[in-house]
Amino acid sequence: MADEYAIDAASFARTLGEQRRMRLKGGLYHLTQIQLAYNTNRIEGSRLTEDQTRYLFETRTITGDALLDDVVETDNHFRAFDLMLDHVGQPITAETFMQYHRALKEGTSDARADWFVVGGWKRIANEVGGIPTTPPALVASDIDLLVRGAPQRMTFDDIVDYHVRFETIHPFQDGNGRVGRLVMFEQCLANSIMPFIVLDDEKAFYYRGLGRYGAEPGFLRETFRHFQDVYYQRFEKFVPRTDA
Repeated sequence: MADEYAIDAASFARTLGEQRRMRLKGGLYHLTQIQLAYNTNRIEGSRLTEDQTRYLFETRTITGDALLDDVVETDNHFRAFDLMLDHVGQPITAETFMQYHRALKEGTSDARADWFVVGGWKRIANEVGGIPTTPPALVASDIDLLVRGAPQRMTFDDIVDYHVRFETIHPFQDGNGRVGRLVMFEQCLANSIMPFIVLDDEKAFYYRGLGRYGAEPGFLRETFRHFQDVYYQRFEKFVPRTDA
């Protein structure tokens, strides 16, 4: 049994890959793509609705009013998710982060700005919620420490801690949250832990957990456990049970 669930998370990874190759509609891969792209982009300010996200994934067209960047970044996220699935089981390196960032930000208005580096570390210092992050000159070394310090087999708590450290470094000018949440999903699949989607309508708990992690790590862990429960309850029917 993977973690405390009767669903083997490794089976989730296999099913996601198989349904992607089959181009199966209405299954685990199809619905995960829509739910993850919708929620992770809404957290960062996208105005696309869930229906618009679904329609974009299914038909590569959009209905109703939409900002061009929202459409491009949502479509880019579908591709980044596929890159992540292809990478599951391989070591996560600095280049992994850059590859996901490149996939997410190509073709956006940010990509045309002189100060923005697509697939590269930030050039301008920034903060998150008033909290300082790693200065640009130290990003490469801090990312190297993060990557080299990760255990070969990760527990749930290891993954949560890794995510907080990545977000604290905040290595990119924009797109850090989306890259970080993709990496968490990958780490769960690679370590036979039930993956999850951080939900936009509960993002206040996510932000509080990140902000108070040093003093109260249990809050973010329990928030992610809740998201894990929601994902499990929504999608467990698509994958055979280990106790069946």
